Amino acid sequence: MKETLWTKPFVLLILSNLFLFLSLEMLLPTLPMFAANKGGTDAQIGLIIGLFTFSAVLLRPFVGMASDKFGKKLLLLVGVAICLIGTASYYAAVTITMMLMLRIVHGVGFGISTTLYGTVASDIIPASRRGEGMGFFGTGNAVAISLGPFLGIWLMEEFGFTALFVVGACILLLALVFTAFVKGDTRAERAEIKAAAEANTPLMLRFVEPKALMPSLLGLLVGLSLGGVISFITLFGKETGVQNIGFFFLVLALSEFLIRFVSGRIFDTKGRFWVLFPAAVFCIVGCVILYMTKSTGMLLLAAVFYGAGFGAIFPGLQAWVIDRVEPQRRGVATATFYNAFDIGIGSGAMLLGLVATWSNYATMYLVSSVFFIFYLVVYFMYERKLKTQPGIG
Repeated sequence: MKETLWTKPFVLLILSNLFLFLSLEMLLPTLPMFAANKGGTDAQIGLIIGLFTFSAVLLRPFVGMASDKFGKKLLLLVGVAICLIGTASYYAAVTITMMLMLRIVHGVGFGISTTLYGTVASDIIPASRRGEGMGFFGTGNAVAISLGPFLGIWLMEEFGFTALFVVGACILLLALVFTAFVKGDTRAERAEIKAAAEANTPLMLRFVEPKALMPSLLGLLVGLSLGGVISFITLFGKETGVQNIGFFFLVLALSEFLIRFVSGRIFDTKGRFWVLFPAAVFCIVGCVILYMTKSTGMLLLAAVFYGAGFGAIFPGLQAWVIDRVEPQRRGVATATFYNAFDIGIGSGAMLLGLVATWSNYATMYLVSSVFFIFYLVVYFMYERKLKTQPGIG
């Protein structure tokens, strides 16, 4: 018999994670416009976007140690509460300097929340269904990517920035409430995990999990491509004259969502190779179709392939990270993986932006497929080495 996956805590975590990312995605296309209305320059707006990721990346290595002391649930509640305060406070920012400070605060909350949502979910999901469970857990991200930007722009245009920030804060309040009903770890469990984590563990390894480095490297390469795909699709539409660019995100998210009904089970029954290899090929096909896109139909076809590829790869890499480490190292391992992925997204947007400046956006999408070629080379080398050294996992 299969172990139960769809428990009350698991459903609550999926909804909480969905609301966290929905509030974030609402701000991605709208916060730069708010900053511009406050007199922000292009450089300042870029800094506002970058500081968010930078603060999250810097904080994540410390989240695992802090959760051992205070508990995963309590720290997760604190992270979501910080996101709520940051989102609600944006409208009070009368200067760009205040916006920059709030962006750092928001990034801190996001770094805490994203690390611990994945860690708590991995604790709840049965080991025999980890690939499937992490896939369904990540559907919140896919839904948020499709709904968030549309909801944010609609609120901004119809009701103004005040409504945007109020609704974003209310969504995070729901995330906070749902998280509060998830059972937390006991003091005895925290003490046991802390003792196990600290036993014969060098200080440096309390911040970085070596066993997570290979999946994290692959996550970095995925992020490098994704950063360019999601950042420049609107400008790509203007360059090529393709209409209805917004539907790209809807189809992308739908494809991400549907593939997880299949990819997670394949991961659990046949192994990671049968997910991580074909998914990368799908992403390459999606990038090539984007390069060739001259119509809305081709654009949506690219979204189908890229969405299916990314929708299978991301939870597959997450499940691999969790499978490789002991329970007491899941927080550090998750932080290692998310940091690599976020660094990839930020770096990819900058690198591929330069490629677009030197050539055009179509060529940029062709170049973005190169990151997945590197991914396949690295992954094949790793699997080949594994055959001769099975112990490396």
